Amino acid sequence: MKTTLRFLFFLLLVRPITLVILGLNIRHKERLPTQGPAILVANHNSHLDTLVLFSILPLRLLPKIRPVAAMDYFFRNSILAWFSLHIIGIIPIRRKKTGAEGEEDPLKLCHEALDRGEILLYFPEGTRGEPEQMNRVRSGIARLCESRPELPVFPIFMHGLGKALPKGEILLVPFFCDVFVGEPVHWNGEVESFRALVEDRMIALSKEEK
Repeated sequence: MKTTLRFLFFLLLVRPITLVILGLNIRHKERLPTQGPAILVANHNSHLDTLVLFSILPLRLLPKIRPVAAMDYFFRNSILAWFSLHIIGIIPIRRKKTGAEGEEDPLKLCHEALDRGEILLYFPEGTRGEPEQMNRVRSGIARLCESRPELPVFPIFMHGLGKALPKGEILLVPFFCDVFVGEPVHWNGEVESFRALVEDRMIALSKEEK
């Protein structure tokens, strides 16, 4: 039942909104992964970001797509938590670290999903930024990839969603959206170097829009 509801939600609601109302335009679509495991990393300006990333991948991959999202935001009430887990299919992670000895790796569920061959949707800035602006990429993406040198990471830059549904707004404004897909990158052996590589690729994609 949950699988059917998820399929219908994305087929009948999400795709018409992103492909028709937003006029989604995908640049370099041929670069997208055709199977997992893989990670799509993208800038984060709007709640529409996740839905757009779902829409640029083939519908046949829907069961394998898992957005990584903050537990504190999506677990504010039981209804939102159920919808987020079973319809959107999020992997919940804790944003705040207590630093306690022996604390479980906050990315453990992400590693397990990759072991199952799933495709993660990951926002490496950590939070939504101002419309059409990109914040510094954090080191979490490097921590996730450092034990997986073969894992492809696809940099993506989305333009227009910060105007269609900016942070703090609930009214959708139709605005054309461009998605730029980069060539995949792989772990290069050093956390800061890989973090900077991902950031540089995303910045380069943002300049294609101009």
